[in-house]
Amino acid sequence: MNEHSNWYEFSKGIIKENPNLVTLLGMCPTLAVTTLASNGIGMGLATTFVLVCSNLVISVLKNVIPKAVRLPCYIVIIAGFVTLIDFLMKGYLPALHSQLGVFLSLITVNCIILGRAEAFASKNPVFKSVLDGLGMGIGFTLTLFCMGSIRELLGTGSWFGLSVPWLSKHPMTVFIMPAGGFFVMGILIAIVCKLKDRKPPKEIGCSSCPHKESCSDEQKAECDGKEAEAV
Repeated sequence: MNEHSNWYEFSKGIIKENPNLVTLLGMCPTLAVTTLASNGIGMGLATTFVLVCSNLVISVLKNVIPKAVRLPCYIVIIAGFVTLIDFLMKGYLPALHSQLGVFLSLITVNCIILGRAEAFASKNPVFKSVLDGLGMGIGFTLTLFCMGSIRELLGTGSWFGLSVPWLSKHPMTVFIMPAGGFFVMGILIAIVCKLKDRKPPKEIGCSSCPHKESCSDEQKAECDGKEAEAV
């Protein structure tokens, strides 16, 4: 049972709770840096490193950090690991560091990392928190890699610098522009929804809301009012 639970914590971030394609978090770097497959892998692995390390430290310190200042503490921890990966990439991978630009530093406020810190690492044991960060990071990296590969192939006619026959002579430059990023992202989201067999709710309002048990009476009344107006 424990092995099954650990596998779930690791694998959920790849498809079921993919941070980009399901929960729609971290969209800015996803759309901005995926003009090349190598950029996607670089940003994904850097984010995975920060996710795993910050989840580990936050899980260890969850009973020490005061609740009143937990978010500032999380940001300081995350910023420390972002600074470390920034220095390492600048020293050993200067070309990739230059390509990623400011988005590497902005990992500090990436809502994927803050979200996992608040929703999971601060409430779970160290090992599960590490697995959660690793799974979410791999899911994020795979999304960026897929998007970067599609946009690079169609937009430049090459892949990792290698020319692709026919596509290299007929590149569709729209795919390396912002509009192409949104288009590819939409297609990938549609594919994941199909794989998960996700369907829109047949009803609206509190009756179909998965979080209705945590809502206050005022929130339920407001929701019911909007449901009545829609009908």
